[in-house]
Amino acid sequence: MAEKPRIKVPQEAHRGETIEIRTLLPHAMENGLRRDENGNLIPRRIINRFTCTFDGRPVFSADFGTSIAANPYLQFTAKVDQSGTFRFSWFDDDGTVTTADEEISVS
Repeated sequence: MAEKPRIKVPQEAHRGETIEIRTLLPHAMENGLRRDENGNLIPRRIINRFTCTFDGRPVFSADFGTSIAANPYLQFTAKVDQSGTFRFSWFDDDGTVTTADEEISVS
């Protein structure tokens, strides 16, 4: 299971402003191509999808494959017109979903 994500979202913004969002999810990742000490394949376990919504509306999403690095870092922008909540979700191969919410106040 992944550790707690690190997220940077401004606490405040002006209406219509484009803000920068940064996320990092501590996760070891295993691409499914390596072998253990007995020669058996280590099962693939990666973050295969990321989504960001703002008050339920899609903002950004990404699908990942076996070449994704450990501790995936994402940086993207969003235009904010009202106060609300960003929801970030990371989907793991094992079915685990890690979520985090961040609020922003818009004036």
